[in-house]
Amino acid sequence: MIDLKPACGRMNDLLATIADDQLAAPTPCAEYTVGDLIDHVDEAAHGSATLAGSDVGERAANLGDDWRHVVAEHVRALGEAWEDPAAWRGSSGGAGVELPNEVWGKIALTEMVVHGWDLAKATGQPFDLPEETLRACLDHVAEFVPKAPIKSLWGSPVETPADAPLLDRIVAITGRTP
Repeated sequence: MIDLKPACGRMNDLLATIADDQLAAPTPCAEYTVGDLIDHVDEAAHGSATLAGSDVGERAANLGDDWRHVVAEHVRALGEAWEDPAAWRGSSGGAGVELPNEVWGKIALTEMVVHGWDLAKATGQPFDLPEETLRACLDHVAEFVPKAPIKSLWGSPVETPADAPLLDRIVAITGRTP
């Protein structure tokens, strides 16, 4: 079991400081603007919390006027849903793929870490997380991304030194240039 709350908390800290005039800005995740990526984070948080057995209500498609509150609530619910050890057992289907729930939990962590980094870079904010959170994410992406069932979700890995910071190694594996 991995504690997703540090990554979810940091994501919510980032979201709270993003100005509306930054929503159209590009991100390191090339196909998304800041607004598109926030919408994706909301979708991932909502879906991952649901996979963990949490009833987070309906998801509003795309960012509405109250997006900061709605997305923050879904991200908070994500962290809380995966606190339950039962969420990590069994398997579930999502995005047309059946995977062990343990993998879904790690994917949820990766969404918060990698897209948190994307949003921080795009909006000029610092991004840091506890070493334990980064280590869990790195262990997951190093194993999962090269064998991911949907290859198109990640860019080609970027070379980084073996002694690079954990976060740099995570984003490099997922196709971003640290």
